[in-house]
Amino acid sequence: MKRGLLFLTEKKKGWKKGLGNLGEKLAGEYLCSKEGYEILLRNYRCPRGEIDLICRDGPYLVFVEVRSSSTESINMAAESINYRKQSKLKQLASYYLLHKRLNFQLCRFDVVLILLDEEKQSAREMRHFKNAF
Repeated sequence: MKRGLLFLTEKKKGWKKGLGNLGEKLAGEYLCSKEGYEILLRNYRCPRGEIDLICRDGPYLVFVEVRSSSTESINMAAESINYRKQSKLKQLASYYLLHKRLNFQLCRFDVVLILLDEEKQSAREMRHFKNAF
């Protein structure tokens, strides 16, 4: 019995990561093709955590948080970017700017919400919020 439960837990973890990777891929494609962004880094990791996408949009360095959902509501993904998450993203961005010595860089935070169609490996709905917080 325990073995079956472990298998389901491992499968779910892999599934969730795959869902996130698909969402980040689709968001990156959208930002480049429709918004004209240049993707500088994907999944920037540092001791404090991870930033999904770091992009260039004209004079701005844009830190992008991507939230994917396969449920019927995109609002659940939006609700997960609460004050605590926003604060964490600001800390990560500060770390990146200090590490890269980008003292006077114009920056902003964008959010991309995606409702995925898992079977088609595509987005049923996508919302992009510039300067989200």
